[in-house]
Amino acid sequence: MSIKCMIVDDEPLAIEILENYILRLEKWEIVGKCRSAMEAFQLLQRKEIDVMFLDISMPKLSGMDFIKGLSNPPLVVFTTAYREYAVESYEFNALDYLVKPISFERFWKAITKVQQQYALLNSSEEIQEDNPAYLLLKSDRKTYKIPFEQILYIESMTEYITVHTEKESLISYQPISHIEKLLDVEKFLRIHRSFIIAIDKVSAFSANFVLIGSKELPISRSYKMQVSTKLNGKAIY
Repeated sequence: MSIKCMIVDDEPLAIEILENYILRLEKWEIVGKCRSAMEAFQLLQRKEIDVMFLDISMPKLSGMDFIKGLSNPPLVVFTTAYREYAVESYEFNALDYLVKPISFERFWKAITKVQQQYALLNSSEEIQEDNPAYLLLKSDRKTYKIPFEQILYIESMTEYITVHTEKESLISYQPISHIEKLLDVEKFLRIHRSFIIAIDKVSAFSANFVLIGSKELPISRSYKMQVSTKLNGKAIY
């Protein structure tokens, strides 16, 4: 099975360099090359993409703003000529941050991270299909079987997530978007780029936060409407 990727960059030379690097890899397939975020969005609607190499500084819509608008993005490796975006990029669960001009050696380090994460996610999802009542989570070199009913909320921390349960908190190396795919949308709700909650564990909520136990979790502006609809069926302001 090949890893399907796309390159998003408004500079033809940058696309060409990444394309040449990717063609050296085994079991990788370039599904598309896009010159803008809008082209990339249209491709994501039509094709299954595992990995996106995404330029940050693009006209009309930046790579970061583009990611903000995706509810379920693929694995992301940011590319840019500007080092100052590095810290902010990890808020988007990017696996790596490549500064142009990109050497093959530095590119290979990023690919190593991507392939490890891809293997982890696919092995988890294959097992998960046979255990619909549980979330199988790899943490600390073990696989934990977590009943969905015990999950309170899931928190994203750059490249990691923490699954908070009634008994413990477990850290796993993967983006929150991939855990989201494994959850029942009738029981779990994304309220923020960094938080997914168990709906039945909410004891109170307002326009800006939900309360689970003694923990206040923020509702971001982009998720406010869907949180409102799910929790009480009417808008909150």
